[in-house]
Amino acid sequence: MEVAYFALAVLLGLVIGLPLGFVLKARQYEQTVGSAEKVAFEIRDKARHEADQIKKEAQIQAREEIVRLKEKARQELEQEKREIQKIERRLTDKEHQLERRLEQLEKREAELSRRERALKEEESRLTSREAELAEIVAAQKTELEKISGLTTEEAREIILKKVEEEVREDAARIIMRVESEVKEIADRKAKEIIALAIARYAGEYVAEKTVSVVPLPNEEMKGRIIGREGRNIRALEAATGVDLIIDDTPEAVVLSAYSPLRREIARIALERLISDGRIHPARIEEVVRKVEEEMEATIKEVGERVTFDVGVYGIHPELVKLLGRLKYRTSYAQNVLQHSVEVAFLSGLMAGELGLDVKKAKRAGLLHDIGKAVDHEVEGPHALIGAELAKRYGEDEEVVQAIAAHHEDVPCESPLAVLVQAADALSGARPGARREMLETYIKRLEDLERIAYSFPGVQKAFAIQAGREIRIMVDSGRLSDAETALLCRDITKKIEKELTYPGQIKVTVIRETRAIEYAK
Repeated sequence: MEVAYFALAVLLGLVIGLPLGFVLKARQYEQTVGSAEKVAFEIRDKARHEADQIKKEAQIQAREEIVRLKEKARQELEQEKREIQKIERRLTDKEHQLERRLEQLEKREAELSRRERALKEEESRLTSREAELAEIVAAQKTELEKISGLTTEEAREIILKKVEEEVREDAARIIMRVESEVKEIADRKAKEIIALAIARYAGEYVAEKTVSVVPLPNEEMKGRIIGREGRNIRALEAATGVDLIIDDTPEAVVLSAYSPLRREIARIALERLISDGRIHPARIEEVVRKVEEEMEATIKEVGERVTFDVGVYGIHPELVKLLGRLKYRTSYAQNVLQHSVEVAFLSGLMAGELGLDVKKAKRAGLLHDIGKAVDHEVEGPHALIGAELAKRYGEDEEVVQAIAAHHEDVPCESPLAVLVQAADALSGARPGARREMLETYIKRLEDLERIAYSFPGVQKAFAIQAGREIRIMVDSGRLSDAETALLCRDITKKIEKELTYPGQIKVTVIRETRAIEYAK
């Protein structure tokens, strides 16, 4: 029963609570909707208010911007007006200046017209005056010709000849004085540089011999070298191009040849044949051929070693081989490779003193005689042959020109060429470096005296010091001191042009004046 009452109470509560909750919920909803509408109206009003504010501010800013732009435009307009006014003022000033200049030009034109008329009048007067003077001069010239007995041309020639003699004498005197001053300075500086170069580089190369001696183990070896009916010695001489001298010299054979390369090949080949013991024509040819092949390799090594010692790099391999061949080439009995090394060092030392390119100077000095390696194969002076080889194998143009000019086959075009020429003369002219045959000395002495006597006014000529100097006596009555200086210069030029010689030749011209009186 209690359960039934409880259930009935619950049911009754539900029946009454549900409608009541619904009503309460509906009222709550209405209240929420009303408050939302209120908030929406407030937001809308606020937005309208803010929009009005923004609009007003935008209008205010727009009006301020318009005012600012107007002010700026006004200022720019005023500035342009001021500029225009300035330009107008300058144009006005220029116009006034042009008017003033035009007035001045008109005045000058009038003045020039007046002067032109005056000059024409003066010219007409001068023309008539010149005609009168010409007549007077012609009359005086005719009178002078009558008095002197000479025509105008003859008198002019006499005067010109006299003036020419005076000018020539003055020129000779000036040349002599200037040359003396320049030579004194140049000689002093050159001697300092050369002395320093010699002091820093002292070579010990002396003249080489043209024979080699091969020792023999016994006297019987001479007969084996000669061979039956001389066939071995003939084969050896034919294969090497060297003369074999077998005489009474005990246990020795002498090899004679002007080519050190051939002589060296023959010496090595003969030593190998003697050591081997098999000496016959076929064996001789085989050994000589092998020695020649080995010499080619030796020549290349010699060239590479020399370039390394001198400090010159990047030389073409063919030029390196030619340098190696110079070891077996002599000039006046001086080894050409040793001479080239000496010239390279001397050129480098002097270039350093003068502030020139030392490496280029060494390169030109080392290659200056490269033409001698092939001058027996190619016709022409060895200097030009060497220049052509250097040019063919990519050497610098200045180096090529220095090689070509070191014997003055072509003029020197750079200080480098002069340096190489001086170093070459210095290396060849020092004592012990070279030697010549007696016939060469005699021929040079005769040629020097012949050249000296070919000039007028020369009384006596003496070639001394083995052709290194010539002293000339002149007639003091025919030549003056100035003419003596010119004669010395002319003789020097002719010697340089006609003779070939190592080193240099000193030319001394002596003019002696004597005054003789007798006391009675």
